Amino acid sequence: MVPLASFMCLAQTSFFAQNFEQNSAGFVLMVLCSLVALPSGFLLLARAEYPEPTFWIACALVTVFPFDSLIVLMALTALLARRSDRKVAVRSAIAGTLVTVWSQVRDALQQPEASIWHVIFAKPNTGGATGEPMVMLAQEPTIIITAVVTALVAAAIAILTGLHIRSRARLRTANAVASAATDHAATLQSDLNNQQLADAIAAEAHDTLAHSLSLMALNASALKAEADKLGDSPEARALAGKAEDIRRQSAGALDEAHAIIDMLRNPQQAWEQLAPSDDTSLTRESLDTLIADARNSGTQLNTWIDIQQLSGLDETIGKVAYRAVQEGLTNARRHAPGAPVSLEITAGPAAGVHLHISNPMTQTGSTHGAGLPGLAARAQSVGGQCRYGVDERHLFHVDVRLPWRG
Repeated sequence: MVPLASFMCLAQTSFFAQNFEQNSAGFVLMVLCSLVALPSGFLLLARAEYPEPTFWIACALVTVFPFDSLIVLMALTALLARRSDRKVAVRSAIAGTLVTVWSQVRDALQQPEASIWHVIFAKPNTGGATGEPMVMLAQEPTIIITAVVTALVAAAIAILTGLHIRSRARLRTANAVASAATDHAATLQSDLNNQQLADAIAAEAHDTLAHSLSLMALNASALKAEADKLGDSPEARALAGKAEDIRRQSAGALDEAHAIIDMLRNPQQAWEQLAPSDDTSLTRESLDTLIADARNSGTQLNTWIDIQQLSGLDETIGKVAYRAVQEGLTNARRHAPGAPVSLEITAGPAAGVHLHISNPMTQTGSTHGAGLPGLAARAQSVGGQCRYGVDERHLFHVDVRLPWRG
């Protein structure tokens, strides 16, 4: 489009120059007009970002210089396609039409040798380089009327093209909005279906799993009571101890089941529990602070730390690691007050991040609520794993392994 606009401006200028003798002031002016016509088409490169200034500058060029109106029509199409203001559209359409008519009538009013329209209506092999006088096949009024009609048709095509482009752009926007609304509705429906499924799972878990764990804890209590009736023999004491272990583990599992059921029924609260409680990442300074806080609270903390590097650790993994240490020490302080706690940490690019916290079981209640399931979910979300539970020595373990990502 840029070369075509420049070519048409240059072509009409060259015809208009036939009105002047060489070395005359008018001919020199036409040479200057030709120099302006060559780069004039590059004005259209700004029509996307500055459509209105581009259009009015094009109108000024065609009005002042003997340029063809194609550059105005192209700028008019771009303006109408990019501006939806009604006043701007009407004003620019009228101005573009008037400038186009003026450009074509100005050419039609020139002498035959200096007019593109006269060349179009000239008899073949007359005028120009043939040496024969130009013979016209139509009268002057016919040529002028034809130029006016052609200018009006060209302006109408430019206006309709711009409006069509704008309407298609509006249609694409409306389709995009409709598609976004449809996607949002589908997302809401999916969330609703997921919540209904979660509610159904929670109800089923409450009716079956929780009920079964409650019966297990009750039966374990009954078994312990029966074992106590057998006397003070080693076998009776062992049986009573095993029954107590089963009752305690069943009670802990029941608390876990209730915590998970609550998370299913309240997804917003679940996300808040699963989200990191703060923005602290695992560093030597934050780790030293956690250890100092634990010891100041009376915890008998034994540590074994082998940290090769923490400075290049991914921030998200560092936050999960910090949360794991914090959760493990908090659970130990809450459920095993006064008992010795062991903390082992290794970190490095080769082995990743490994955290292990263990403490004796000193309480018969639940060992944890939703904190450790949430920690396990966060560890899994970054490609790691978190395991926890009680071993045969009545030690509760929290073991977290996280990948190294720089």
